Amino acid sequence: MAAPIYECLKNHRKRNRVPFHMPGHKGRLAGGELERAAFLDVTELPDTGSLFDDLGPTREAEELAARYFGTARTLFSAGGSTLCIQAMLRLCAPLGGTVICSRVMHRSAVNAMALLGIDPVYLYPDSSAGPYFAGRVTPESVERALREHPDARAIYVTSPDYYGVMSDIRGICTCADRYGVPVIVDNAHGAHLYPLDPALHPVRQGAAMSADSAHKTLPVLTGGAFLQIGRAEYASQAKAAMALFGSTSPSYLILQSLDRCREWLCGGGEAAVHAAAERGRTLRRAAEGLGFLQPEGLCDPFHIALSGANLSHGGAQSGELLRALGVEPEYAAEDGIILLLSAATEDCDCEILLRALEKIPVTAHNRRADSTLPHPQKAMDLRTALLSPGEVVPVAQGEGRIAAQVECPCPPAIPVVMPGERIDRECVHALKKFGVAKIKVVK
Repeated sequence: MAAPIYECLKNHRKRNRVPFHMPGHKGRLAGGELERAAFLDVTELPDTGSLFDDLGPTREAEELAARYFGTARTLFSAGGSTLCIQAMLRLCAPLGGTVICSRVMHRSAVNAMALLGIDPVYLYPDSSAGPYFAGRVTPESVERALREHPDARAIYVTSPDYYGVMSDIRGICTCADRYGVPVIVDNAHGAHLYPLDPALHPVRQGAAMSADSAHKTLPVLTGGAFLQIGRAEYASQAKAAMALFGSTSPSYLILQSLDRCREWLCGGGEAAVHAAAERGRTLRRAAEGLGFLQPEGLCDPFHIALSGANLSHGGAQSGELLRALGVEPEYAAEDGIILLLSAATEDCDCEILLRALEKIPVTAHNRRADSTLPHPQKAMDLRTALLSPGEVVPVAQGEGRIAAQVECPCPPAIPVVMPGERIDRECVHALKKFGVAKIKVVK
């Protein structure tokens, strides 16, 4: 059976039983596309299995995925990388404790740490990506943090980041191994790295676990992700950790798309991933030739990140021009534009994008970059700050108060202030610069 979940759903429908069970549409949504989707949208039944019971076709599909990826276990998530991140943190720090984290961190990780009572120690990225982008977490910074925090339960790193900037995961893992501390990676933007080159995947570089948002760059429905487990000691409890946070009604549409994606990769899909990566490299070279500023150093080829620093009309207006020319960017705001390729990107798509980029004016002289961000001080633990009663105030009135939420302008995708940190004058200045008018603070 090549795709166990998909085949199981097809066989279930062939039985043609009268559906006195969820979902409410009973597989009878009107309209061709909706009807085809409803055909595969069922609930947990004896013959369809259950995601968190770890039995039946889902278990078989996950075992096939683990075999393909070469992991101790690969688990399916219908709750995106958010659910995978929650599970990774639960597995490493089930009762809280210290976790050393990249300051480039998704909001879901902050919320999960608050719920689990984790005390994060933040590592600010270096400047190796250039002055207009978030940089990288280095093995040296991890080494220093581990010396200062011998009680650390894990190292949490985001790589690639939103711009495609990749950190030295192998070097970080080598360092962490000397201290006996696991490395977990938010690899949400790098689900395609294994089929592109297995050596690039975090688990193959020594990470204990990684969260891979398959729906971002592979042919998977939105919300589909893989939890990749590299170390066997985490495998037996991983399903329970996901169940703690996950919905008891996971989407079978998403699950079967993960299953079929693995089948597609095994059957020749890797060639499409390689072709898309080459298209990305070609576009990056073309953008450089047109004068666009991009991240420096090792970057994921599926990401084309353009700094707004030398866009004549800024990122927001340039993004609107791209849309008028038939291109919808992943992100476009005053400070930059992000264009995201996938395994489904074709040559004709790249040709349209390149013609559009040729019409985006750039300046010969770059606006001076101000990449300095504040380093606010912790005044309250993360959990208390995030869960305490709060109030929303104008940013200027927030000085001296304790933040009750993450404020993370993007770019540069580095939070200016985290829950529990005291908002100082530098924070206020940075928030205003990024256009943040109000902020939630602890009452």
